Amino acid sequence: MGADIKKLRSRIKSVDSTLHLTKAMGLVASSKIRRATDAMNKSRQYARSVTDAIDMLTACSECAKSPYMKQSDGDKICLIVVAGDRGLAGGYNANIFRLVREYDASVVFGVGKRACDRFGGKLTLAETFSYDDAISLSKELCSRFAGGEFDKVGIVCTKYVSMMSQEAQIKWLLPLVKNENVPNQSVVFEPDEMTILNTAIFEYVAATLVAAVRESFASEVAARRFAMDSAGKNAQQMLDDLHLSYNRARQGAITQEITEIVAGSDA
Repeated sequence: MGADIKKLRSRIKSVDSTLHLTKAMGLVASSKIRRATDAMNKSRQYARSVTDAIDMLTACSECAKSPYMKQSDGDKICLIVVAGDRGLAGGYNANIFRLVREYDASVVFGVGKRACDRFGGKLTLAETFSYDDAISLSKELCSRFAGGEFDKVGIVCTKYVSMMSQEAQIKWLLPLVKNENVPNQSVVFEPDEMTILNTAIFEYVAATLVAAVRESFASEVAARRFAMDSAGKNAQQMLDDLHLSYNRARQGAITQEITEIVAGSDA
């Protein structure tokens, strides 16, 4: 009985320590959510504006000759994989890596510590991913695509649906595809449409990268807060059950001692 009480006391101490940890991580995630969602919304707006401009350009027949609109039947795929900087975020990282396995990518660039650890390359954190990082990666991707090294370039990231729901997805960046829904507009491009497109492509890819990383980071923070809330509730329930078992064991031990004392005095 004494051994059981000692084991329960040790277990209570361990679960209590875990409970404090999950609460602390949940508070940290909560403090980052507003800033992360604000950054996500701003990057979404900018990426949407750049995409609208690219859609107007790709709708022009002259731009069909651009190397960035060249369609290929090849299977050389390049992926930019955006994962988390840390774990303990539920299925956030696992969902990303599961989606990556569906594509036989020949080259993978990682953003986020977990992605960089898995696929190698320069360590780039999702939380501190900057526009300079994006434009540098954009120029490399566009240059190698135009040179024929890749047939398709995509980014595997996470879509922020709500605080309780995030979805892994893939966005194809290159080659550009003509948007048939763009209305006819009397826009004059100088010096010409294809020159503008071949120049603006770097900004388009960089803006899309920044928006995807910002949205993925907001998803990671939300997923971690939800996971820590769930873990905290489970730890509290486990702690309550352990306290109940401990009290019962302690009461049983006391009852046994009293019984032995009474039996000894009768003898």
